[in-house]
Amino acid sequence: MLALAGPSLAQTVYPSKPVRVVIPGGAGSGPDTLTRLLTSKLAELWGQPVVAENVVGAGGNIGHERVAKSLPDGHTLLMGMIGPMAINPALMEGRLGFDPVKDLQPISMVVRYPNLLVVHPSLPFKGLSDLINHAKANPGKLRYGTPGSGTTPHLSAVMLSQMAGIQMLEVPYKSSAQMTTDLIAGHIDLMFLNPGAVLQHVKAGTMRALAITSDKRQAYAPDVPTMVESRLPGYELSSWFGLFAPAGTPAAVVARVNADLIKVMSQADVQQQLAARGDEVFHGSPEQASSYLRAEIAKWDRVIKTARIKAD
Repeated sequence: MLALAGPSLAQTVYPSKPVRVVIPGGAGSGPDTLTRLLTSKLAELWGQPVVAENVVGAGGNIGHERVAKSLPDGHTLLMGMIGPMAINPALMEGRLGFDPVKDLQPISMVVRYPNLLVVHPSLPFKGLSDLINHAKANPGKLRYGTPGSGTTPHLSAVMLSQMAGIQMLEVPYKSSAQMTTDLIAGHIDLMFLNPGAVLQHVKAGTMRALAITSDKRQAYAPDVPTMVESRLPGYELSSWFGLFAPAGTPAAVVARVNADLIKVMSQADVQQQLAARGDEVFHGSPEQASSYLRAEIAKWDRVIKTARIKAD
C-alpha cells in the first residue's frame, strides 16, 4: 500500500509546474486580451504561474498545431479560435497540419460574439427584407466588403447570399479597418463586422445596423433584430474562443481545468470585463464543447464547399 501512495498522490497534483496557454494571435488582439484576463485569475487559483504565449502565423494555424503536438499533461493549453478549428478544415482541404477533432481535447467553450450587418446610411433600407428585395431586383449590384476569404465577415455575407437566394459583389480588403473606412465613405454598400468595431459608427450615424448574426438580440444593441427575426430562419453565426488541450490529456486534468475555468468566469469582475468587450459567456462541459465543435465543422464545411471558397 505504501508503495502505491506516492504515484497515486502525485497524479492528483495539478498543476505541478507553470502552465502555458498558447494564444494564436498577436499582442493586443481579441484572443490575447481574453486569455490574459483568464490566465491571471487561474494563476491566483492554482498558485502556479500561468503564462500566456503569443504564437502567430498562418492565420492562427501555427499556434493550434503547436499545442496539438505538445505533451498531453495539461501544462500546455490552447485558446482555440473558430478559424483554425472549424473553418480552415474545409478551407485548406488537408493542408491544416493538425486535426481539430483527433489532435485536440476540448475543455470548454469560453466566449462567443456575433457580427453586425451594417450598411451605408444613404441606402433606403430600413431592415434586412429591404436589402434582400433590392438585391433580388438588382443581382450583383450590392457591394459588400470582406477582410479576407474565409473570415467570419466574409462567411456572414456568403451565408446571407446562400440562404436568401441573392447575388452580391464581393470587394476584398487587406484589413477590416480599411473596409470600415470605405463603407463610411460610401465606396461599398454593406459589410458584416464584430460589434466592437462598428457600434461607435452606428451611434455616430455613419453606418446603419440592419441585423445581428447571433441567435438572440444583444444587450449592447437591443433594437437590432437577429437575422432570423428579419427573414432568415436558421441563420446564426458567432465567432468564438474555447480552451483546448492536446488529445490524450488525462480526464481528471481536463475536469479540473474545466471546473476552475468556470469558477473564474463566474467572478463578477471577469463577467463585467467580458460584457464590456461585447463577449457572451459560453462555457460548459468538455462534452458540450466537443459537440459544438463538431457541429461547427460540419456547418462551415457545407457553406464553404457550396460556395467553392478557397483560401487566399
